[in-house]
Amino acid sequence: MSDDYQIHIPPSFEAVHRDARGRLSVSRDEFRARYELCEDMAQMLVERCQAVHHDQGVDEEQILERTQAGLASAESGFTEAEAAWVVTRLAELLGWPWAGLSQATEAAGIRRPAAR
Repeated sequence: MSDDYQIHIPPSFEAVHRDARGRLSVSRDEFRARYELCEDMAQMLVERCQAVHHDQGVDEEQILERTQAGLASAESGFTEAEAAWVVTRLAELLGWPWAGLSQATEAAGIRRPAAR
C-alpha cells in the first residue's frame, strides 16, 4: 500500500505527537489532520496579530503569549503542546522574536543569523 500524502510535516510538529520511544501517539490520519489544523490556525492568525500590533500598539510578545493562552484553553480544541507549536509557527510567519522559535530552530539544527 503506497502512501500518497504529499504534505511535508516538520519534525517540530512530529515531536508534539511522538511518545518517549518516538512512536506516534495518535493514528497517522489523525496526526495529519492535526497538523493541517495547526498549520491552518497559524496562517489564519497572522493577519489578526499584525492588526492588533499595528492598530492597538500591543507588544509582539504579549500578543503571542495571549494567543498561546487562548489556544491552550480547554475549549479551544488544541492541546497545550499544539498551542505552543501554533504560536511558535505564528512567530516564524510574522518574523517576531519568540523563545519557542529559538528552541524549535535549535532542535531542527537550523542556525539563525546572529543579530548585528
